[in-house]
Amino acid sequence: MSASAPSPLLDASGLPATPADIRLIVSDMDGTLLDDAKRIPPGLWETLAQLRRRGVLFSPASGRQYATLAREFAEVAEGMAFIAENGTYVVRDGVELSSDPLDPAVVARVVEAVRRLVADGVDVGAVVCGKRSAYVERTDEPFLAEARRYYVENRVVTDATALDDDILKVALFDFGSAARTTAPALAPFTGTHQVVVSGEHWVDVMNRTANKGTALRRLQQDIGITPAQTVVFGDYLNDLEMLDAADWSFAMANAHPEVIARARHMAPSNNENGVLRTVATLLNLPVRP
Repeated sequence: MSASAPSPLLDASGLPATPADIRLIVSDMDGTLLDDAKRIPPGLWETLAQLRRRGVLFSPASGRQYATLAREFAEVAEGMAFIAENGTYVVRDGVELSSDPLDPAVVARVVEAVRRLVADGVDVGAVVCGKRSAYVERTDEPFLAEARRYYVENRVVTDATALDDDILKVALFDFGSAARTTAPALAPFTGTHQVVVSGEHWVDVMNRTANKGTALRRLQQDIGITPAQTVVFGDYLNDLEMLDAADWSFAMANAHPEVIARARHMAPSNNENGVLRTVATLLNLPVRP
């Protein structure tokens, strides 16, 4: 974590002694904004209303599907920018701001690699993530339950290599350790694409140009906001590039060590309402503990 901070007005904790000129707050969801039980933190809707009144844009940034994020924030979605599918799809008010779809031939190769893993006895399945829906070949309820948690728009198909949709990424759910089993099997793709371990059980394959940081920079440019006016919160490896796009970058106390090393600041853990508590400090807002 950086010993210096970008603001000239800091207290002993490294946070501003007066409200900072913040215009954009971007937060990862799982392990960051949500607690370990996947619950919305108390005080979120009140805080978002206060941010809106101050002209501060809040943007969820997640590996989750756009439709899933839009449903979570349905009551406050007007004007909100959603960085979905680990940065491969950015939407505001139903309008696409940016996307970075995969070549269909690459999608087919990843799906075939997953099929080989399954044939070898690995308990893994692919979620092929399109703009309109997510697509899966596995039909067992344990796998479908995991997929539905992040992809509310989903369809079971017989062949996930033949789809009429723009595919943004392929997410693999491994019931064991994604880092130890699934990610190594995807090594042939690392020379040309990103293979990102986005959680204990998840690995994402995306274009090399796609990440939350690239998406955030595009969003900043689109709405005229600078890194100095941006706050970012993250906890896992798929948040690293996003942290680099904001002067006010925060790793959660529960974050992966690489995330803690990359961020400029620390926030309390996701189970301690760390995002909202830090936002309250930065902008002098009331918030529940």
